Amino acid sequence: MIIYGKQVCLYALKSHEPHIKTVYLAKKGLLPQPLFDRYRPKIKFLEEKWAQSMSKGGNHQGILIEMDEYAEADFTSAKEGSFVIILDALTDTGNIGAIVRSAYALGADAVIATGVRQLNYAAIARTSSGALLDMPFIIRQNIADVLNELHQVGFESYGANMGGEPLEGVTFAPRRALVLGSEGEGLSKKAKAKIMHSVSIGMKRDFDSLNVSAAAAIIIHRMGYAIR
Repeated sequence: MIIYGKQVCLYALKSHEPHIKTVYLAKKGLLPQPLFDRYRPKIKFLEEKWAQSMSKGGNHQGILIEMDEYAEADFTSAKEGSFVIILDALTDTGNIGAIVRSAYALGADAVIATGVRQLNYAAIARTSSGALLDMPFIIRQNIADVLNELHQVGFESYGANMGGEPLEGVTFAPRRALVLGSEGEGLSKKAKAKIMHSVSIGMKRDFDSLNVSAAAAIIIHRMGYAIR
């Protein structure tokens, strides 16, 4: 896959050397000298027009990397963890990337996308600032099946819902799964039928809701500490 943008590319170069195939530079002086020396055999300079073509008009900031395709994690490994995030039909790569970034930084063990057939992993790597490269990520079609399997191995599920119990009063199970609905539709009927608990973020002012990635960060942080 091709990733681009200075932040995600520097992260990949520092942490994922075995997966780097080619480093494309449209500007000189972008890489710190130690990184430039380390990757010198894999570096190719290219004209701006080719960089624009490779990034499909995106803001490449003068650097692109060709690296191995992202390898999805196995669902079995997620079931062996204690804290997973489930995306209920989310498709926006910006939101997904931001959630992955928060999930990785705040200690979740895996992110499971449901209700989608495929996602643009290069875009999610970019919008997660590289966190996707270290976060186990799985795609499963049926959220009901995912929740059933997690419940069977001792997970309790919590759905983010405006009508749920206020977050600050909830003590979470040691093995817990957070379910986040899509921007437009919220939690699906399948998810609502299986979720054990609903939680909400209290608002100080009269406002509809937070962006799903902002809400995710708040709830993930709380779920990382308020454990019974």
